[in-house]
Amino acid sequence: MVEPLSELDMRRLADRLAIDEVFARYCRGIDRCDPDELARVFTKDARIDYGDGPKPRDETITGLMAGLSAMRLTQHNIGNVICEIAGQRARAETYCVALHILPGNEPSGGSGEIEMVVGGRYLDTLEKRTGKWRIAERLYVMDWNRQGPATMNEVGGLYDTLARRGSRAPDDPSCAWWAKAL
Repeated sequence: MVEPLSELDMRRLADRLAIDEVFARYCRGIDRCDPDELARVFTKDARIDYGDGPKPRDETITGLMAGLSAMRLTQHNIGNVICEIAGQRARAETYCVALHILPGNEPSGGSGEIEMVVGGRYLDTLEKRTGKWRIAERLYVMDWNRQGPATMNEVGGLYDTLARRGSRAPDDPSCAWWAKAL
């Protein structure tokens, strides 16, 4: 017979699910190039260090938007998450693989775009404030990367029928989808 979860176990499970959603919302904010979504995942006083020294939340988001706007698209995928929760604080190591499509300078043939794939980890300290989990400190660790001519194909065969394409907010199809009432 399986014993029912204790109230403490239920609270820890709820906290873990909420923390996982913070990470998923971060990926959505980055990939939709949505500064408001990104602001929701960090505390107002967060310190974020992608390898060039810690910066405040708003400065980091401004820098991310500038860099991301130069790319046609990105897709961040989070994987393994090791998370320790202690009351209103938590820390997590989260694996991420991210695809970036950048403009290239190829003068002839092909799209001329560059495909960059980066694998790394986020080392996050999170805090639960006013009932919501947010990232208070982030350190990014790059483990590997790969770069070359983009191989993405959008025409021919099956691709001709896949007319709905991902893009940055507010043009991404998910923005209107999320805006509809349930």
